[in-house]
Amino acid sequence: MRSKALTAIQQYEMFTQGAVLLVALSGGADSVALLHFLMGLREEWGLTLEALHLNHNLRGQESNGDEAFVRELCKTWQLPLTVESVDVEAQAAREGESLEVAARRCRYDFFRREAVRRQAKVATAHTGSDNAETVLLNLVRGTALRGLGGIAPVRDRYIRPLIHCTRAEIEAYCAEEGLSFVTDSTNYSDAYTRNRIRR
Repeated sequence: MRSKALTAIQQYEMFTQGAVLLVALSGGADSVALLHFLMGLREEWGLTLEALHLNHNLRGQESNGDEAFVRELCKTWQLPLTVESVDVEAQAAREGESLEVAARRCRYDFFRREAVRRQAKVATAHTGSDNAETVLLNLVRGTALRGLGGIAPVRDRYIRPLIHCTRAEIEAYCAEEGLSFVTDSTNYSDAYTRNRIRR
């Protein structure tokens, strides 16, 4: 995972020495691995690292548990953390959106505000596995050429250092480094098209 992530950073010129990076931290394996990996580059690259967590309030106590996990992790790793809480269900109802669409919109609104405020880039933990799922999802829904390109490694302020890594490689990294993480129970629900494609 390390070598693939470093290659992606260099290949796509994701950031330079002294960069300020805000890491989108859900608490899941991918985002925990990304944050841990970037912490390993912090001294060599002169990075300023901070974490961002959005509580979507979609899973009751489980959502609050994810937030608590992220808060404790950042406290242990001595990293600044910004948390925002939003009622995604209410937002979706008001805008006439699906929960998935509303959740994504709320996340990226949050990320964008913080990136502008800090004059920073936002590192998200999208993986090669996510990219493959996205291309298949776009094919199922019907897409133009842009959709066949999948997830861009770099887009505006967003960078994706794990874009060439598989989910299995990330889980192996977490095991090797003894990293704890949380698992979103909705990942196992067939109510979401992406989950059905993943399975």
